[in-house]
Amino acid sequence: MGAAMARNLLTHGYTVHVHDIDPAQSQKMHDAGAVAHASPYALAQSATLIIIAVVNAQQVRQVISGLGDALTSEHTVVLCPTIAPNDVAEFANRIQALGACVIDAPMSGGPARAQAGTMSLMVACEDAVFAKHAKVFNLLSNKIFRISDRPGDGAKTKLVNNLLAGINLAGTAEVLVMAERMGLSAQTTLDVIAQSSGQSWIGIDRMARALAVDLAPRAHMTLLTKDTRLACDAASHVNCDVPLGQHAAQVFAKACDAGWADLDDAALLQFLRQSN
Repeated sequence: MGAAMARNLLTHGYTVHVHDIDPAQSQKMHDAGAVAHASPYALAQSATLIIIAVVNAQQVRQVISGLGDALTSEHTVVLCPTIAPNDVAEFANRIQALGACVIDAPMSGGPARAQAGTMSLMVACEDAVFAKHAKVFNLLSNKIFRISDRPGDGAKTKLVNNLLAGINLAGTAEVLVMAERMGLSAQTTLDVIAQSSGQSWIGIDRMARALAVDLAPRAHMTLLTKDTRLACDAASHVNCDVPLGQHAAQVFAKACDAGWADLDDAALLQFLRQSN
């Protein structure tokens, strides 16, 4: 999604500076018109709005360490990954200690919507910081939700959303297996669900791909495995029982353990067909 966001900004005439741990990805963005840098430190010397779009907290930590003392009061760092709220708070403290500003802005919607500027952003930061960069944010997303002024609240909101996404996806895959066992057409059943009370965006989107056996990874199975686990951990920290979420997290974890980790999370249907 980071590359998709960068392409979106390029189409609007922005000079976009990029760095990726994979040189091939940096080269792709260079070929698309971005300025590629060899390190986060070098990037921070050329750009003052830094968007971190990686997978997990460990990778965020690597990027922040790479930025080092290149961060100044002129910089704003945007944290877009789905990570634990406690990690967001840690990173925000480290960044702010260097004088820079922080925007907690986890994203949702996938690469296509990120490139089109139609993804969702859940933003937690001070109003003045958001106002300074509102023009860019309005290009990145037409669905911006201002959560609060506290970094970490965006992460909490994203985990709540992704836990429900995991529940909905697991539930849709489960009932399609049930429909097939009952002798029904899975495609016709999905068509009914899409126009009826069982509808969910992620369920319809992923199961349509699953039935077409289109399992090329847009969202790896590992992502919702990580996100549902983080969400369940966050629930336990506030003494909230989430049995449906726990079940969904277990289903995704089992799918990964069974060898489906590198495929799209739509492959949950195929996994449940085999394991049911």
